Amino acid sequence: MAESQIPAYNPAEIEKKWQARWEADGLYHSDVDPQRPKHYALTMLPYPSGDLHIGHWFAMTPSDARARYMRMNGYNVMFPMGFDAFGLPAENAAIKKNVHPKEWTYRNINRMRDQLKSMGAMFDWRREAVSADPKYYRWTQWFFVQLYQHGLAYHKLSPVDWCPTCNTTLAREQVWGDDRHCERCGTPVIKKNLDQWFFRTTRYADELLSYEGINWPERVRVLQTNWIGRSEGAVVKFHTEQGDELEVFTTRPDTLWGVTFMVLAPEHPLVKKITSAEQKAAVEQYVAEAVRQTDVQREATDKEKTGVFTGGYAVNPVSGERIPIWTADYVLMTYGTGAIMAVPAHDQRDFEFARRFGLEVRVVIQPEDMEALDGANLTESVPAHGKMVNSGPMSGTPGAEAFEQVLKYLEANGMGKRAVNYRLRDWLISRQRYWGAPIPMVHCEKCGVVPVPEEQLPVMLPDDVEWRPTGESPLKLHPTWRLTTCPQCGGAAERDTDTMDTFMCSSWYHLRYLSPDYDQGPFDPKEYDYWMPVDTYTGGIEHANMHLIYTRFFHKALRDMGIAHGDEPMLQLRNQGMVLGEDSEKMSKSRGNVVAPDDLVQAYGADALRAYLIFFSRWDQGGPWSSSGIDGTFRWLRRVWAMVVEPVGKDGFVDESAVRVLRRKVHQTLRRVTHDYEHFEFNTIVSSLMELSNEMARLKPATYGSPAWGEAVDIYLRMLSPVTPHIAEELWAYLGKSYSIHTQSWPAVDMEAVQEDEITVVVQVNGKVRGRVTLAADASEEAVKAAALENEGVVKFLEGKTPRQIIVVPKKLINIVV
Repeated sequence: MAESQIPAYNPAEIEKKWQARWEADGLYHSDVDPQRPKHYALTMLPYPSGDLHIGHWFAMTPSDARARYMRMNGYNVMFPMGFDAFGLPAENAAIKKNVHPKEWTYRNINRMRDQLKSMGAMFDWRREAVSADPKYYRWTQWFFVQLYQHGLAYHKLSPVDWCPTCNTTLAREQVWGDDRHCERCGTPVIKKNLDQWFFRTTRYADELLSYEGINWPERVRVLQTNWIGRSEGAVVKFHTEQGDELEVFTTRPDTLWGVTFMVLAPEHPLVKKITSAEQKAAVEQYVAEAVRQTDVQREATDKEKTGVFTGGYAVNPVSGERIPIWTADYVLMTYGTGAIMAVPAHDQRDFEFARRFGLEVRVVIQPEDMEALDGANLTESVPAHGKMVNSGPMSGTPGAEAFEQVLKYLEANGMGKRAVNYRLRDWLISRQRYWGAPIPMVHCEKCGVVPVPEEQLPVMLPDDVEWRPTGESPLKLHPTWRLTTCPQCGGAAERDTDTMDTFMCSSWYHLRYLSPDYDQGPFDPKEYDYWMPVDTYTGGIEHANMHLIYTRFFHKALRDMGIAHGDEPMLQLRNQGMVLGEDSEKMSKSRGNVVAPDDLVQAYGADALRAYLIFFSRWDQGGPWSSSGIDGTFRWLRRVWAMVVEPVGKDGFVDESAVRVLRRKVHQTLRRVTHDYEHFEFNTIVSSLMELSNEMARLKPATYGSPAWGEAVDIYLRMLSPVTPHIAEELWAYLGKSYSIHTQSWPAVDMEAVQEDEITVVVQVNGKVRGRVTLAADASEEAVKAAALENEGVVKFLEGKTPRQIIVVPKKLINIVV
């Protein structure tokens, strides 16, 4: 072929061409097909912030590559995409830029959809779901009603983080910094008691601790297990001197006789009641300061212990002693009962607190390997392992029996009972926001709280809303929206003006992808029965303790209501790391280190960016970005292009030894790449393909025109296609092969071709490397020994001595013992 006829590699041209062709042909449409095994591949949906960043590409590109690999392995693959469209950023834009959240959100969705399409991923856009669409949140509301009717949604007064400027509850992720301020306006947050809606996630705590039947990373399992925080112990009933019952959960009921003070969380409702007049001012000031700290700050082990005596007392049920009650910030209302019995001799936090404030330290557990202990002389707490002492009727009880014996004693005397406690709290879903799914409940003076009937869903968000400087929800201030009639009595009633936590929307989006236009239910049962559960779910590990727990809870609740099937929504989970800036810091606009994918696509093409993102770092770890690195990836793709399209001028002679080497390298690489796709080791896929392209280029003159060369190019392009779909498709078409490469099968490894003709074996003398010998791969053990003994380096170190033993590790090592 004349040089002028050889096409040049033009990524901008070929990528647009194939993206348009794939979309027109519906190449990536995924339909129910009972004759084929299914694979539901899912990557976490983005928030429509306005632009894709490089982190989106890093998460999605390898996920797309693996979905393509699974398709080539015969699976009917569904790989959908949508937008988690409700939430705070849209409201912030409404206030700061005077634009309606709906307009801001959908404008961003349109832009990001185009950006996602430029990636060349195999998303089935017919299945797009947007959580802010009424046809979506109709079913979010329907799910809420189902949870309510099955006793899993309830209303109660509860302390929440509150911004006094924006007049709204703040979710944990909306409270920023060590000084605990509102993300929107910067005002320090406070605690406030409000009527809030909750989901009973705690009802599923034990089930959520089981990961049977799912393949999730150990790190995620540990994070969730710690978050749920199951512990066994006892609930013990103390009483204040005012007569109020004060329950305490303890994992060590055998230390009850060592209680020398009690501590209540600053938010505990009894703090105000038991505080004496003399201590009132000090307690109120302490409480005001304590409730502004995060739970993490308050629980820090290296934090100096602070607290205030309330002036109140409780009575120890097992000893009748009068116990002083303090309030301190290291006790949380979110764990146990918000009150602890302090046993300073056997708990280090209690010990530090007692020493600081001059409180008694009493030993009630005597370790067997220590002399008799006196609490007054301790310099730190003592592990509570040993027999019980100073414990009234239980003194002398061996440590192995103490827990059970004390539990029997408490239950027999009505002082307490066995209990299991969890750190996990019920899910607070109420938000005093506009841009969210309205809670479909009506408040009627006569009938109480009543759900909106199914036929009246969705409860639509009004478009004509007014944003006030107070930050209050426009739903609360709207002149007519909240006014309605009671579905039960027909009388005047008001809508609930709260909206739902956006995690509610993302807890079931994988179900809406099944049939986003279905209007007889949240999903088409036929689609559900074929596609569910999700086979592979990919996304960031930062979602381990919120989204992923909520999604699992949601699925189990739906299962128990007969809406879903099976115990888990996602069978396999894999997490990507984070792309950092070139300064090794987290990317952010304020640091000026954000990388824009659009610019890179324009300069290098989507394939080069895809390949570089897969290559530059381990996917599960991430790493700092390098702007110069993509140049090398782009040059590699140009070499691949040339390797395929440029002919070799020759006389037809084919070197059979080179053919053997070529087939061996190709099938060895295919074996490695197959393993890496299976195990999500994406960066080594690209490095293997780079290495193979170098070998193929070297062997091309000696093998060009042979069936082996044709096989090598065919296999190479198939291996390449999940990573760089556009150039692979273009070269496949250039070779005259049937459309499309993305419908071809994954090649099979020829295990005979993989075998090496020769092997190199290390030779040691008395355990030290003294030489290497190259032998036929099928050489006998005797031939291996003989070759080793004849090696020049080995002969030198034997010095004429006769070997006592020759140890052969087949195809790896020979050790001659002299």
